[in-house]
Amino acid sequence: MNSILVINSGSSSIKFGLFEFDDRLQPLLSGELNNTGAAHSSMVLQDFSSNQIFRYEIELANLAASINYLIDFLNERNVLTSVNAIGHRIVYGKSHIQPEQVTPESMQELEQLIAYDPDHMPGAIQLIKAFQKRLPDVEQFVCFDTSFHATMPVVARLFPIPRRYYENGIQRNGFHGLSYQYLLEELAKEKDTAELPRKIIFGHLGSGASLAAVKNGKSIDTSMGFTPASGIPMSTRTGDLDPGIAWYLMQSEKMNAEQFNHLINHESGLLGISQTSSDIRELLRNQHTDHRAAEAIEVFCYQIKKWIGAFTAALGGLDALVFSGGIGENAPEIRSRICHDLAFLGIELDNTKNDKNESVISSGTGKVIVRVIKTNEQLMIARLVWKVMKYDH
Repeated sequence: MNSILVINSGSSSIKFGLFEFDDRLQPLLSGELNNTGAAHSSMVLQDFSSNQIFRYEIELANLAASINYLIDFLNERNVLTSVNAIGHRIVYGKSHIQPEQVTPESMQELEQLIAYDPDHMPGAIQLIKAFQKRLPDVEQFVCFDTSFHATMPVVARLFPIPRRYYENGIQRNGFHGLSYQYLLEELAKEKDTAELPRKIIFGHLGSGASLAAVKNGKSIDTSMGFTPASGIPMSTRTGDLDPGIAWYLMQSEKMNAEQFNHLINHESGLLGISQTSSDIRELLRNQHTDHRAAEAIEVFCYQIKKWIGAFTAALGGLDALVFSGGIGENAPEIRSRICHDLAFLGIELDNTKNDKNESVISSGTGKVIVRVIKTNEQLMIARLVWKVMKYDH
């Protein structure tokens, strides 16, 4: 059996998948190791051959222990013996556009990118090195989240700061690109779509959340900017923030750069506003008894609604709105609140279809088709790696 192992590392999780390949890709395993780097971790594993789901509670000291546990877990189940290639999601790619094979030179470049994304890059690099050590003869590939947004025009990339910073790489990069690429491909497969809609807004709404404006199959703008902390509010990230707040907190609370980075990435967003939870499900349960939970949800939906309006203007109209990610796929109330009063843009939901999480949730009267598509970054990475392997070999 030939297979591709996919590793998708987040700031506090490691998702993974195993795909058999011959004339097509076939998923064999899918899983997620949560709370990496924390004492109390957990793992969920789905075995597609037996259609079973397994759950494990684990005590792990740190990220390195989490990585070793994952590799040992896969090795003990003879998963690694069939692996021909490993594909990694890399959040920040700077000028890298296509998937690339890992080499000593590319590893040096990845190390240089840590400063751009200190929450994701170190863990991804640790994983690559760990697999190099355990499986030195297996080729590894990196797929970049920023690649999808390489088509954005300069007007969408430029920040209004001195141009020398743009020339040094400080620009709107955009993220969640692997998810958006997958959603675009899935949208093109829809049987009731004669042709791919020209003007699309994708919403990847999960613990990390962003929107992307896609015109004629190309990204023209996205809500996340230089880092994944910007754009719409997220579970623990601020989204867009007045830069003067950083200066004020440095003066009033003597906050240093590291403390500010932790504040905007781990203490803010839904958690910061509610002061109770970063989980939208818990906030929805508590919204009628806790005004802070209600306000966190309201801010989240309000800001997304504003971005939809802005991107509709940037696109010059709208043909399709696609919800994805954990929240986008599973929270009908959030979708309804985001789309409320957007009939003037042609966005109208069918409440029954929305409540049932159907694939098409728009009414027959609105001109914009509204869809729910389950994203699959792991499968997208496997597709990209498989393509590179076939081309290179």
